[in-house]
Amino acid sequence: MPAHHHLHSIDAIRATSRRLVRELGFMSTDLAGTDLPPSAVHALIEIEGGGVTARDLGARLRLEKSSVSRMLRKLVDSGDVRELAAEGDGRVKMLSLTASGKDRVAAIHAFARAQVADALSRLQPGQTRAVLEGLRLYTDALAGQRDAGAPAPGIRIESGYRPGIIARITEMHARYYSQAHGLGQHFESVVAGGLAAFADRLNAPVNQVWVATAGDAILGSIAIDGEDMGPGIAHLRWYIVDDALRGTGCGKALLDTALAFADAQGFSETHLFTFSGLDAARHLYEQRGFVLAQEGAGSQWGKEVTEQRFVRKRTSPRHADR
Repeated sequence: MPAHHHLHSIDAIRATSRRLVRELGFMSTDLAGTDLPPSAVHALIEIEGGGVTARDLGARLRLEKSSVSRMLRKLVDSGDVRELAAEGDGRVKMLSLTASGKDRVAAIHAFARAQVADALSRLQPGQTRAVLEGLRLYTDALAGQRDAGAPAPGIRIESGYRPGIIARITEMHARYYSQAHGLGQHFESVVAGGLAAFADRLNAPVNQVWVATAGDAILGSIAIDGEDMGPGIAHLRWYIVDDALRGTGCGKALLDTALAFADAQGFSETHLFTFSGLDAARHLYEQRGFVLAQEGAGSQWGKEVTEQRFVRKRTSPRHADR
């Protein structure tokens, strides 16, 4: 690329970034309908996910220790955040939201989702996915893949069928759920059968599967089945990450990729079925708008477990992506 074109692109991206910051309200005193500065709004959302210390917060928000301390003191004094000594080390303070803090974050989410939904409604069909992928690519490049939400270096998220995908996804499920829930042969057979049938329907544009790969090894998976639950409903299926990738951000990357696909296809709802007790996964679901819609004992997997159904309703107008 000629140097003057390169400089033009750089300045154009800078100008667009400044416009984005202004349009999102970061220059105003009432970001997301609150009286909080941007750092505090981001802090509350991070704390909502659970398991966060002041040190974690500084690393995630790229803030100095003194800045985090001042901000947290204000949030504690306002009654939005509480600090509790961590088990085994009283010097480490775990952060959590109070009831009023949860209400404030819920209002922030509602404001921001409405803001984004309104913008998406002005796009042409198919542009939503381009916006999401472009923002993610640029953000990951700025961060140098430091963020936990981006796949670890050397890990790729790839779509579509590849040899061995049915066997490998089945194996990951069988091994994990055998240890976590004591599920055996019947569970493995159900997973394998469902996957094999789904693979035959991957030619339909509303169906897709993604895997996290390191070289030739498949270490994570997720799929969107757009046909088996009726018109307008996406079924999120076969979401799992191998132990080797836990904590690398690949789980988040897989989930966000699948949800971006569901939104781009214009589904009004996305449903997923899981078991109780998988708290880390539940945090990820709830952070992305999933709500527990149904819970009860079931034995379809070969052993009685507490089954759960989560539903994520799409807030943006359906026509935005059609």
